[in-house]
Amino acid sequence: MKRRFDIGYYLSEGFHSIFTHGLMSFAAVFMIVACLLIMGSFSLVALNLEKKMGDLEADNQFLAFVDETYTRDQAVALGEQIRAVPNVSSVKFITKEEAKAANDAKYAEEDHGDLFADLPPEVFRDRYAVHMVDISQLQATVDAVEAVEGIDGHQAAVEVSEGLVMVRNVAAGVAAILIVLLLLISLFIIYNTIKLGTFTRREEIAIMKMCGATNGFVRGPFIFEGMILGLFGAVVAFFAQWGVYELIVRAIDTQQTIQLLQAIPFGEIWPRVLGTFAATGFVVGTGGSVLAIRKFLQV
Repeated sequence: MKRRFDIGYYLSEGFHSIFTHGLMSFAAVFMIVACLLIMGSFSLVALNLEKKMGDLEADNQFLAFVDETYTRDQAVALGEQIRAVPNVSSVKFITKEEAKAANDAKYAEEDHGDLFADLPPEVFRDRYAVHMVDISQLQATVDAVEAVEGIDGHQAAVEVSEGLVMVRNVAAGVAAILIVLLLLISLFIIYNTIKLGTFTRREEIAIMKMCGATNGFVRGPFIFEGMILGLFGAVVAFFAQWGVYELIVRAIDTQQTIQLLQAIPFGEIWPRVLGTFAATGFVVGTGGSVLAIRKFLQV
């Protein structure tokens, strides 16, 4: 009864078992799709927030204002003290004249330049643009810089940074927990689907074993059945995730109040999503099959 590996035979038997247990097979695919969608959605939220954090870190700076009573030389001398603060990568001194010129240019682009054209440089203050290594430590860095004698006030998006860090961490944590739970649920569904198939064919399996069939030959069709269910569920979940993601992106693009959350185009991340879904479906499908068939090979 020993037989060489025949992928055509295994695929044929695998598809036959899927259609034989139609309801259980549908439940297994549906569960895999649901699990991957939930897992993928939270993972994509975390990925988008990670990118936003990266964008902020590319421009991870805040302004530290120099005390108005300090002379220019005294203000310049503060640079070394600020540079010595932990998490500070570099500092740039900006004079009040440079600050006024930058302000005029900014509002000129917005057609409001005439409102600020007559403001003297004295209205502005000498300042430092402080660049950081890790934006998640923004508040601590701001506090440390403000503790430097001669620094009087700052301009930093602390609340935005902390909010993004918190949401990103929550999304990543929830995604990790859901991945474990949903993978276990998917494995359980696949396990029971394959177990049903092996139970109905237990006498056939026993006869094959007594006739000399190898474990691999008996196990093959069931493993292919689980693999097909897992990969089919992954493909369905991928296209469903694509559709859901595009709907969310369009909704965000139409709401100017949440432009901060501008999403990564799906075209840039679809290979990663498809690869992750396919790998997960393959592991869940084949893993559940291997677990289910083991007891029936003890003949």
